[in-house]
Amino acid sequence: MGKQLIFLLGGARSGKSAYAQRLAEELGGSSVAYVATAEAGDDEMRARITTHRAERPAGWRTVEAPRLAGLDLSTAAGDAQVVLLDCVTLLVSNAVIAAGDEVDNSTAEAAAGGEVDALLAAYSQGKATWIAISNEVGMGLVPPYPLGRVYRDALGRANQRIAAAADRVLLLVAGLPWELKKPEG
Repeated sequence: MGKQLIFLLGGARSGKSAYAQRLAEELGGSSVAYVATAEAGDDEMRARITTHRAERPAGWRTVEAPRLAGLDLSTAAGDAQVVLLDCVTLLVSNAVIAAGDEVDNSTAEAAAGGEVDALLAAYSQGKATWIAISNEVGMGLVPPYPLGRVYRDALGRANQRIAAAADRVLLLVAGLPWELKKPEG
């Protein structure tokens, strides 16, 4: 089977990252580029990043990329058979925050859309299978503040675009994958 775009969705602590890492290792062995979008803005996030690093196989290439737009991912990922992007949730957050203090729906969606464009372009131009992880935030409460609602909407639309382009889409619930979209054929 040729390359695929695999999209994993789920809530917080649903098992997305662990599942994605097992899948990446199954598909690519040690030929995996791990694209990390988290930024260590505080001690708690630094600890999370340290834990994630320790859980990854040592032979995987790590690319620290809080934003994809403007990054040459083909060079960064090298000749990896699999690129694992963890995660779209933080990628969109980084883009929305970078858009400035007066962000609104159109600004946020443009920023998020640029990141989705970069992801889809990198996938289509490369030879690797991509596994992208994102949180499904549309099942929760409506955020009580404007920036939260703008972010939720931008991420929801980004998720829809990636899911539409993906060959496979899985929803993780309590560590169990539920296949929402299968490859045609």
